[in-house]
Amino acid sequence: MIQRGVNDDEIVALAQFGRDKGVEVRFIEYMPLDAQGHWLNESVVGQDEIVAAIHAVFPLEQLPARGAAPADRWRYLDGMGTVGVIPTVTKPFCGDCDRVRLTADGQFRTCLFATDEFDVRGLLRSGATDDEVEALLRRAVGTKWAGHRIGDVAFVRPRRSMSQIGG
Repeated sequence: MIQRGVNDDEIVALAQFGRDKGVEVRFIEYMPLDAQGHWLNESVVGQDEIVAAIHAVFPLEQLPARGAAPADRWRYLDGMGTVGVIPTVTKPFCGDCDRVRLTADGQFRTCLFATDEFDVRGLLRSGATDDEVEALLRRAVGTKWAGHRIGDVAFVRPRRSMSQIGG
């Protein structure tokens, strides 16, 4: 995760590392899921800024649309691989997202930013049938939001941090 004033000066070095190792580095915008709860929008280094920093040193060309994947991707014009950016804050992709999560303690979440969880562990431990588990999951997915509302007055920060959610 790239955060202004913390590691934004390492963007090109991280891209270079990926090129040297033959792996795709994926940069993630800083999201309001930090354990300390100190997230500020001013600390976000957006996708455009990340790509511009890399492109200035290693020219890039954007690859076709991501579909339901979370990262926008670019290829290096010299053929030395690809790089991705997950623009959760500056270019939300909620409308195309098909991701859900099951936390380590058995809670089903429909979004990283969801404020509601569905207790799959409790249901399983109570001896629920497959049909009952399916019904819970269907009901949960039916509550999936159209957007996370980061930056809106109505945004409510989830009580769990990214490491607790499994993001």
